[in-house]
Amino acid sequence: MAKKLSLDPLAGYHAIELLQRCAAEAQSMNYEDTVFNNLKDKFPLIIFSCVQLASKMSLHSEIIDNNTAVRFLHSVGHSVTKQTLLESELMVLKGLDFRLNVSNPLTYVEILLEVLGHNEPSTPVEQLYDLCHHILRFVSLEKTAIYDSLLVTSTKCLHPSVKQREKFVTVTEDRMLLAVGVVAVASYIHHVNKWEQVSIVGGLNLITGISRRSIIDFAHVTLMHIVTAALTDIQVCFPFTLVGAEFEG
Repeated sequence: MAKKLSLDPLAGYHAIELLQRCAAEAQSMNYEDTVFNNLKDKFPLIIFSCVQLASKMSLHSEIIDNNTAVRFLHSVGHSVTKQTLLESELMVLKGLDFRLNVSNPLTYVEILLEVLGHNEPSTPVEQLYDLCHHILRFVSLEKTAIYDSLLVTSTKCLHPSVKQREKFVTVTEDRMLLAVGVVAVASYIHHVNKWEQVSIVGGLNLITGISRRSIIDFAHVTLMHIVTAALTDIQVCFPFTLVGAEFEG
């Protein structure tokens, strides 16, 4: 949706973060069935409201005004009024308690690549940045499956307990871990040799303080899901083919 509206990718990921927070807030409340069903019916509009709000927070995108919003929604089969748009936006704002400044994983990725390039000028920053966009999009789409696999890997238990799952919530909310994992996967896919790969993982460890083991585990799990998606003919929008040995640190 953000791409269709010619928004900066940062705005798109900002919208995802807003939507996830909004959904988490809705799940935490004990809505009656009628209220919950009403929210489900409004979900496409809620998604758009998150995108519209993200555009207003972006420094690199034009704000989506209500005229543009009405035209876009009409083009995809949703006829709404400006008043309905305003009500939806207000509902999302209230659901977020008017807090729109959220952690953006793409921002973390950009910062990490910039620091890596500064520390080691030979780092292929531009190529890694392009790959990171594709990988981050994949992780966003497959978030539940990837983090479930990461939970199993970290606990070494096929059926983690409720307590283990509760503790793991902080991991799913760690945007820096997500970013270092994405950059590590990009470094592997770029076919840099093993020593460069180790250097990048080590650099990420020094920059963030996140252990090499955690970075490698996240990268390994993500790579396995990418390979599985490719082998099962799930549409994966990557401009590359995975070859080579297993990811190592």
